[in-house]
Amino acid sequence: MIVTDGPSTPTRRRTPIGTLLCWVAVGPTAVWAAVRLTGLDRGPLVQALAFTPYVAGWSVLALGLSVALRRRWPAAVAALVAVALLGVVAPRALAAPQPTVTGPTIRLLTANLLAGSADAATLVDLVRRHRVDVLTVQEFTPDAQAALDRLGLDRLLPHRQLNAHDGAPGSGLYSRWPISDVGVRNNRGGWRFSQSYGTLAVPGGPPVRVESAHPAAPSALDQVDAWRTDLAAQPPATPNGGLRILAGDFNSTLDHGTLRALLRTGYVDAADATGKGLTGTWGPYDGDLIPPVTIDHVLVDRRIAVNEVRVLSLPKTDHRPVLTTLRLPTP
Repeated sequence: MIVTDGPSTPTRRRTPIGTLLCWVAVGPTAVWAAVRLTGLDRGPLVQALAFTPYVAGWSVLALGLSVALRRRWPAAVAALVAVALLGVVAPRALAAPQPTVTGPTIRLLTANLLAGSADAATLVDLVRRHRVDVLTVQEFTPDAQAALDRLGLDRLLPHRQLNAHDGAPGSGLYSRWPISDVGVRNNRGGWRFSQSYGTLAVPGGPPVRVESAHPAAPSALDQVDAWRTDLAAQPPATPNGGLRILAGDFNSTLDHGTLRALLRTGYVDAADATGKGLTGTWGPYDGDLIPPVTIDHVLVDRRIAVNEVRVLSLPKTDHRPVLTTLRLPTP
């Protein structure tokens, strides 16, 4: 006779804590990659996607965790996610070949002045020290204009198209060389940012249309549609026409589909072209605990060579100025 202690109880399989930890680490990055690759920047996802480079870094950590804990399926998904995110982010740290051109050089500086509060003396010093030829400014006020002229900007860059306003809507374009066909583009977003523009007569080079870009900021859900509308309304490149440069605060990164669509018309992001595309230009510079993101850009016609990009410092604003050295084709 065989004696048993009673009916057997089926064993319940439990998910190991290590597997759960891996999926917690990998799952959000997989969703993020899907949103980024499919261009679903809608609603609150618009703001979130600006931080994609940080998520790309986290995806590598999630892969390392899954491999270390020997969790096969989380590791496989993590590997795909890491490859996808690094594939769209890492090239920004690599310089790209530039067109061979022999025209004149332009040193262009763009700066958001935070409703005119940026330190005017520092900005004029940057223009003088770096021998800036063209300056575009956003959030440009009458007080900022007066302060810059008192400090000698009117002598350094005597040609200008200015649209100073109290608060944030104002913009300005300063140049060492004469400007023609000037005007102001008024964006339709809730902030009503303006964009001063004009055509530069560069000695020894072709005419260049330069515009101080400043589409609406997706600072709240009710501003996202305005942000998308303003970006879509930016002047496209003209590959078969005159040269164009858009320089300013685009309130978007290269992870936003609308900005990438603008680039596809024939522009190159200068920082991306020189391996500086991951250098932050907005974030903690006025004390806010926000990881830096790259929302200030200089977009240039693909026929223009980008020699150098430097991100500088400017006190009393939440943005960092971007200095770009460009070489034009011959006329």
